[in-house]
Amino acid sequence: MKHILPPLPYDYAALEPHIDARTMKLHHDMHHASYVEKLNAELEKYPELDERTATWLLRNRGKVPEAARKSVHNNAGGHVNHSMLWRAMSPDGGGEPTGALADAIKRDFGSFAKFKTSFAEAGGKVFGSGWVWLVSVRQDGGKLQVETTTGHDNPLTQGHFPLLVNDVWEHAYYLKHENRRPEYLAGWWAVTNWEEAARRFVLASGAVAGELEDEAGLSVATMA
Repeated sequence: MKHILPPLPYDYAALEPHIDARTMKLHHDMHHASYVEKLNAELEKYPELDERTATWLLRNRGKVPEAARKSVHNNAGGHVNHSMLWRAMSPDGGGEPTGALADAIKRDFGSFAKFKTSFAEAGGKVFGSGWVWLVSVRQDGGKLQVETTTGHDNPLTQGHFPLLVNDVWEHAYYLKHENRRPEYLAGWWAVTNWEEAARRFVLASGAVAGELEDEAGLSVATMA
């Protein structure tokens, strides 16, 4: 199959003033598109991988031919992570989570405010390029925790199910915020899509059974 660049679920300017339109256009139409293009180009050499989702490629790095392993991992990761990122934000976002997700955040962080502090501090400390995540750790009964990854790594490779993600590569914020990453992270809460995070929190309970919607929303996959 050909991996496809998903359309943004909103207009480029929909997240203004927190995420500027020019950044969104460049981020989606150039950066994300480039990962998809390079992934497809690499996979043309390996027809045995034709039916594999980008998520499968991420989680089964050892089953990818060694000559292509690094390129496939980086570009599949860029594709999956960005596909999740667009859905983690919304022009109708902001505020606080409610229901079961809110209860779990309070249980595992002490309060929503403490979670926000932990998330922002972790994102601010990523050295170079990477991502900051809220994940459900299925090996620990679904406990929530904040994690960071570098490059285009994804917590799925550790068996952790992502609920929320923010991009701390410079291309995500530099045009508007320059080197002020903490400023970008602080403003991001105004567009955080808590409905999507809550939907994924429900999905995370299926991790033990094994069947889950593909975390990039691109197809069906399994955590087993």
